[in-house]
Amino acid sequence: MKILNLLLSCFIIATTTFAAKKPNIILVFTDDHGWADLGCQGVFDDVKTPHIDKLAEEGVRMTNGYVTAPQCVPSRGGLMTGMYQNRFGLESNNSAKEGALEGFNKALTIAERLKKAGYATGMAGKWHLGPGQEIVDHGFDHVYYKNSNRPATANMTLDGKDRKMGTDDTKMYHIDACSKAASSFISRYRDQPFFFYLSYRAPHVPLDATQKYLDRFPGEMPERRRKALAMLSAVDDGVGLVYKTLLRHKLEKETLIFIIGDNGAPLKIHKLDAPGIGAGWDGSLNDPMNGEKGMVSEGGVRVPYVVHWKGAIPGGQVYDHPVISLDVAATANALAGLPDDPVLDGVNLLPYLSGKKKGAPHDALFWRWTNQAAIRKGKWKYMTADNREYLFDMETGFEETDNLLKSQPELAKQLRKELSKWTNTLEPKGIEAFPPSRATIQYFNWYIDGKRDIPTPDIDNKSSVKRGGANPKAQPGPPSSEEIFRRRDQDKNGKVTWNEYLNGRSESVTAIRKSFDRRDLNSDGIWEKSEIKE
Repeated sequence: MKILNLLLSCFIIATTTFAAKKPNIILVFTDDHGWADLGCQGVFDDVKTPHIDKLAEEGVRMTNGYVTAPQCVPSRGGLMTGMYQNRFGLESNNSAKEGALEGFNKALTIAERLKKAGYATGMAGKWHLGPGQEIVDHGFDHVYYKNSNRPATANMTLDGKDRKMGTDDTKMYHIDACSKAASSFISRYRDQPFFFYLSYRAPHVPLDATQKYLDRFPGEMPERRRKALAMLSAVDDGVGLVYKTLLRHKLEKETLIFIIGDNGAPLKIHKLDAPGIGAGWDGSLNDPMNGEKGMVSEGGVRVPYVVHWKGAIPGGQVYDHPVISLDVAATANALAGLPDDPVLDGVNLLPYLSGKKKGAPHDALFWRWTNQAAIRKGKWKYMTADNREYLFDMETGFEETDNLLKSQPELAKQLRKELSKWTNTLEPKGIEAFPPSRATIQYFNWYIDGKRDIPTPDIDNKSSVKRGGANPKAQPGPPSSEEIFRRRDQDKNGKVTWNEYLNGRSESVTAIRKSFDRRDLNSDGIWEKSEIKE
């Protein structure tokens, strides 16, 4: 009888422990990855990301997913701390070089918070927030810091075993190596809660995809596009490996997965298909969002954003309310059972994605990046740069070409007031805290004001770029409404139906539906030539 009671007690303890186990959290962060470049976004049919698409299908695809900055370092600082990084002076990549990482170093990261809650913590890939050897000082017990085909800085092997912090000279392609490190970490810590940050340097230049992945994209296309798609295919294989590892250990119902881009793709205006793999357009695309990396327009800060947790979050959701990368830390903090921390600027998304809470998670989202600033409140977005002001309706004009400032001056004034109040909590304070840069002036002239006054660079045989002149390798800018109509009018009858407008893309993409409705002025389900309006 005593033996029976002992066995029963052990069973109860084991069952209670299992039931009380905190969920695992995996955060996949891509690099210079445009909004269009997941298959599930339904924008282009050359993208091949079946594993991520499946997670989106079984989870939630965020159509209005944002990051806190249109550049690597500040975006990662905001992600890791769950705070608007401007609050501790991390404004841009350049400010990090000038000592602004001191503020980041004092802030708690997601890993530090979860470590206190009993989580095993690890990361692989790109860091960009200080030296690789110091990643362990930010709460990550296990590090495989590798963002190129040079040796990694690591205190774990690709088999998930401990080693002294130092260089690991694997010959494996860096994206594949990071995926293997993540898989090994999951296998090692399958019996306790874990947090893993899988930060791929892809499709950021250099465009170093291996032949294995390049071979998946035959046919005619810009070479930089081919290389970007190949790198993203490697990322997708990695996500597939990670999820296969969760399935093998029966962890899919115990693991929350985020997949987010760090900022928009750098188009360099002309999307020049320059020779080589280095600086320039990285081959990724932001369509139908306007702008690019280095802008607080949608093309710079709206990114791919997928959330998956089998059994906890109902699948098949297309979520249109604005969310932001800050929400990862707030969600992780809540799931770990930690007390609410007012320093966190994000929101726990789980009640909203599980259906327990209705409405929008955020009253407003804010941005300030050097000399640009913006606020998104509901469907409205107010943006300012170089002393210019813009007001856009994100439901009907997410392309940010129809400035409603003159027709809604009071609304714009109120939004600017709220933006100003927020920027006065930052360091330094104020909307106009930095002088306008040459790049900002050029980008806003081109994308937002439609002044196409920058000549296409020439490329010579030495792969250098020269100013002036036309170039057959330059990729075209955003097509006009007339050009879009010509392409979509498949039977050439002067009318474009909804199916013609879709052109084989996913019908579930809200942005495409809104774009069509905006052009269909009389709402009869047909876009006619007489309705073309720039």
